[in-house]
Amino acid sequence: MTELVPTRERTPLEVSLVRLREVLGRARLPLPLPGAVEQQGAAESIGAQLDDYVLPRLASIDAPMLTVVGGSTGAGKSTLVNSLVGHRVTEPGVIRPTTRAPVLVHHPDDARWFTDDRVLPGLARSTGSGRAATGLQLVPLAAVPRGLAVLDAPDVDSVVVENRQLAAQLLEAADLWLFVTSAARYADAVPWDYLSAAAGRSAAVAVVLDRVPPRAMRDVPPHLGQMMSERGLADSPLFAVPETAVDADGLLPDAAVAPIRGWLSALASDRSRRAAVVQQTLDGAVGSLVARTPSLARAADEQAEALDRLRSEVDRSYAEAVRTVGVQTEDGTLLRGEVLARWHDFVGTGEFFRALEQRVGWLRDRVVAAIKGEPPGARDLKVAVESGLESLLLQEADAAAERAESSWQSTAAGRDVLGRTPADLSHSSPELRTRAAQVIRDWQGAVLQLVADEGMTKRSRARFLAFGVNGIGVALMIVVFAHTGGLVGAEVGVAGGTALLAQRVLEAVFGDQAVRRLAETAKTELDSRVEALMAEELLRYHRLLDGLAVDAGLGSALRDAAGAVDEARQVLPAGSSGVAGSSALRVPEPAPALTAGPGAGPLGGSDDADDLGDDVVDAELVEPDRARELR
Repeated sequence: MTELVPTRERTPLEVSLVRLREVLGRARLPLPLPGAVEQQGAAESIGAQLDDYVLPRLASIDAPMLTVVGGSTGAGKSTLVNSLVGHRVTEPGVIRPTTRAPVLVHHPDDARWFTDDRVLPGLARSTGSGRAATGLQLVPLAAVPRGLAVLDAPDVDSVVVENRQLAAQLLEAADLWLFVTSAARYADAVPWDYLSAAAGRSAAVAVVLDRVPPRAMRDVPPHLGQMMSERGLADSPLFAVPETAVDADGLLPDAAVAPIRGWLSALASDRSRRAAVVQQTLDGAVGSLVARTPSLARAADEQAEALDRLRSEVDRSYAEAVRTVGVQTEDGTLLRGEVLARWHDFVGTGEFFRALEQRVGWLRDRVVAAIKGEPPGARDLKVAVESGLESLLLQEADAAAERAESSWQSTAAGRDVLGRTPADLSHSSPELRTRAAQVIRDWQGAVLQLVADEGMTKRSRARFLAFGVNGIGVALMIVVFAHTGGLVGAEVGVAGGTALLAQRVLEAVFGDQAVRRLAETAKTELDSRVEALMAEELLRYHRLLDGLAVDAGLGSALRDAAGAVDEARQVLPAGSSGVAGSSALRVPEPAPALTAGPGAGPLGGSDDADDLGDDVVDAELVEPDRARELR
């Protein structure tokens, strides 16, 4: 971004525009929503115009007026520029495209305005010439009056994409557009796209109709003038240059370019008119930026909303997985299959109770000693619980992934995001099984620690030690898995009294209230770990969305920044004359430099025009708003 001159205090308009530029730097519209590509281009265009023209011009409001000569392929722009300055500074030719590097011609005393990166900071400077030169070619020439610079741009309809882009960039950086078209192509769509854009932002424009056959001078220029009037360019001068031969240096006769040369010289010599032209284009450019920003802000809002929808869809999918696991780990669902079989193995043979009673009696007799027991089958039951819980987690994680991927596939934005990763997001991640197993083991360890801490504080320590930490722990897990429905109704029927028996065992050790508290604590611990596990899976989707770098607050920030610019632009920048721009473009009456004669030499010169013979038709100035009368 252009850095303003630090020794001068910024105006409120500059401050607000710099802020707008900073906000534009955050613009990312990656999702394929309607209009997103166009608005991303608009963001880049607005930023480029701020960098290339608006901010540099505000920082140097008294710099020479930059006149960019642009137009269609073969319109004769380079020949016109050479003829206006009286020297061959740019290379014309019949091979298209001709202009590869733009040429900027200025008075030697004005060099300081162009040698740095004040204007067009993205283009390297060069003092070379010819086809081998690159970047922006700077040509100091005393024939150009102070306060004026003329830049020869590439063709706006060049077959080379880079040339078209550069031409558009240069025209956006112009204080004055000198738009050149030919009698054969003045109605083409591409030139009118540019002219309409210029009219839309009130840019200062003059049009040169080049290579007009002498016999068509009475018909074609008035027709073009009428078209300009109908398209908002009634105040723009129109110059008609007749088709004629060039001299040995490739220059047009003075009579063919005298009106244009004289008009530019008059603008350059009149500081107030020159400032008014700059002010017109500058204010129009700023107004255009303000007018274009709301559409960009809406596009930014749409991106954020679409991103929120995608995020919400996957969030809901995994929230449903967490909810389902939460329900099925407390409604008796897990008390089936292998878990139920291992529980029956654990308590159904009677070994558990015999071991319990024997150890309780032994501990009554031998209170001086305490041993930690583990009834037969406790370890198998613990493994069965782990396996059943792991299967449930993997099943629900896969279901969540399938729902999330399916929801994204249903929209263009979602499909675009999915296409940005080689990973298969329709299934859980390959690492989930390992992570799930670790989560379950950690939870089981936390349950064992929970009952161990509780058991050491109870008077019924004998029963606790007789049953053992593992035995008490798996019994608590069984109670947790039937926590919602209590111990009556469907769960008892499904589990065959499994949870009822486990609860009675725990109540014998800890008491009713302690069992309820332990079960709630263990269930909360399980839910928390399951939620964290699913959140890790969900992160796969969030990382994709975060990688898009969509700024949720961009739309609001753009509106605020544009509003501040609109308010500040009501105050003219320092150095502005305050003269209405359209009047500055008018050719003054009388106009002594509009015909061959004094002033028809190089820009700002006073050489007399050569006698070119009766076969040469002089250039003419056509008033666009009088074109209808002429026809």
